[in-house]
Amino acid sequence: MNIYTVENRVRELSRKSVLTEEEEFELLEKLEYLIDKTKRYDYAVHLGGIYYAKKQYDLALKYYELAETLGSKWAWNGLGYIWYYGRTGTIDYEKAFKYFSRMVNEGGDEEEYDKVEAKFKLADMYKNGYYVDKNWEKYVEIIEELYSEVKDEFYMPRAEVFTRLASIRTLQGKNDEAVNLYLTARMDLINRVVNNRFFGDLNRIKWLENDLYKLIDFDRTEFDLFDLYYLLNEEHVVAFDYAGETHVIESKRNDGEMNIRLDDKWFRNIDDFFNKAELDGETIEYHCWDMYNWRVME
Repeated sequence: MNIYTVENRVRELSRKSVLTEEEEFELLEKLEYLIDKTKRYDYAVHLGGIYYAKKQYDLALKYYELAETLGSKWAWNGLGYIWYYGRTGTIDYEKAFKYFSRMVNEGGDEEEYDKVEAKFKLADMYKNGYYVDKNWEKYVEIIEELYSEVKDEFYMPRAEVFTRLASIRTLQGKNDEAVNLYLTARMDLINRVVNNRFFGDLNRIKWLENDLYKLIDFDRTEFDLFDLYYLLNEEHVVAFDYAGETHVIESKRNDGEMNIRLDDKWFRNIDDFFNKAELDGETIEYHCWDMYNWRVME
């Protein structure tokens, strides 16, 4: 086993939207090998990100901290998120503020995406009064500045900025502008999860759906996969067509939780459905553009 061969295999596995258990184990093992042999921080960040997505936060912290010791700036946001949300059991807003601030102040051109991400998390801290004094005006100022910076940059984290600004516009009574911001953010988030299912982005779509449909009416004659976050809050049976076949999705309340069925497979709730459902061996999100003729059956 040589480094070049392992790197090629890691790239190949990382491009797949769904990994078997054996492939996932292989990817983790090969990243460990590359970290050991090359001491490159990007492999440690990659491994930390995988464990973060798997919600194995102790391991995510381990590899983000390793990446930082190896000289990575990309690890700072990962560490900021871990401490901001208390992923390993302890919330530490001071540490979160430190890491996000380091990214904003010390990140370079290569970390431009991460700098934007760190800025809106610092804005959130001013909004909520986490470690710093609560300051709504500063929160709005940062989000307005970020909007001007990223509004035409598709490959920036526009969705997070747009949804925050949409909420601000709603409070300002500018509902039409808010709706347009939500719809643009929605498309950006869908494009992300099509090839890289991540629970954080799926949560953002779920929250966006609920906020969006407070401003506009839900159209039962024209909706898509991600509108199920809104529609399946109540008991419904919906159908869609894919590759010439009809598939059925049902939501049914059971012991206070809304269980979701896709054809003959049940999921605990809507989050479980979006995190685990597959179609033709790929994540269900991967096929969203090929799913058509959505309709409410009952």
